[in-house]
Amino acid sequence: MEHLINPRVRNIQISGIRQFSNMVAKYQNAISLTIGQPDFATPEHVKQAGIRAIEENRTTYTHNAGLIELRRAVSDFVKTRYGLDYDPKQEIITTIGASQAIDIALRTILQEGNDVILPAPVYPGYAPVIQMCGATPVYVDTTETDFQITADMIEKRITDKTRCIILPYPSNPTGCLLDEQNLQDIARLLQDKEIFVLADEIYSELIYGRTHRSIASLPGMREKTIVINGVSKSHAMTGWRIGFALGPQPIMQHMLKVHQYNVSCASSISQYAALEALTAGRDDAEVMRAEYVKRRDFVYDRLRQMGLEVVKPEGAFYIFPSVRQFGLSSFAFAEQLLKEEELAVVPGSAFSRYGEGFVRISYAYADEVLAEGMNRLESFVQKIKATGM
Repeated sequence: MEHLINPRVRNIQISGIRQFSNMVAKYQNAISLTIGQPDFATPEHVKQAGIRAIEENRTTYTHNAGLIELRRAVSDFVKTRYGLDYDPKQEIITTIGASQAIDIALRTILQEGNDVILPAPVYPGYAPVIQMCGATPVYVDTTETDFQITADMIEKRITDKTRCIILPYPSNPTGCLLDEQNLQDIARLLQDKEIFVLADEIYSELIYGRTHRSIASLPGMREKTIVINGVSKSHAMTGWRIGFALGPQPIMQHMLKVHQYNVSCASSISQYAALEALTAGRDDAEVMRAEYVKRRDFVYDRLRQMGLEVVKPEGAFYIFPSVRQFGLSSFAFAEQLLKEEELAVVPGSAFSRYGEGFVRISYAYADEVLAEGMNRLESFVQKIKATGM
């Protein structure tokens, strides 16, 4: 019966991130720096809020868009933090993680034959959804601009088919941001065009040295931008599966229909925990952010000492060094590193063809794990250099 499966689904590949992280299980002493998941525990007061929700039998369906108290907390949070103003009743949807928010957004705005512009290398979760909608991902190579997409790059690729541009900053896999000038230029380019912007800002609380700026806050952009966020990264709540979609009411009313028939609502228990996170725990990310800065600096310095070319991340918890000098494909480099040193990183090719020649390292791991991981990587790099590969 497999031949009857929707060909768009049949042709989708399992994420390269997961493929490679699954290989680690074969190596008993392997160190994995592959998964983008905080190694911190969910804050205790947030866990207790979830426990109370169970004990108080708050285990029924909520409003399709989520608890109104939670949506108010989201509205207040993004207004205070980022200067964004969204009506909690009509312009915010609570979703099952940021991934589901991306899914319902793209399924709402895309039609057969549309194009979606993405900066590459890029998180591999967008393209399959785009393709299942009958649309086409249009990748823009950002490897020569420190992984920032520019207005000029976008303008060259806009056609009559362009329906959406995805701006996933801070970036997975590079940890890079758009600088203020780039953001302003992109907004000026798009403000008079009938093109949606999907701003995936799930790492907005994990930015180092400056405050997050959303393109939705710039003139002419609010009415065409869908903002994606959540508590997975900011509050170490990946398994709680709570994300948020924010946008203008004329768009959100249709997204809510897709969401309603997709999942009805997000977990009530998780919503109560997220409510605690965004009220009593609105500053919980500060401790984690400070630790990530130290880890970033450590890994960045070690990579530079090894002679690897690398752009210093400004957010998230990823770093994306080049391995082109070694003459191996990114997959071959990562596979050989795993076999010889039992260290797992993600091949850059998992993030589109423009990630070829790079590997992604997650530094969301304890100091001692990162130190041993960098020792193993250095040993491997030295061996390659010595053999002249």
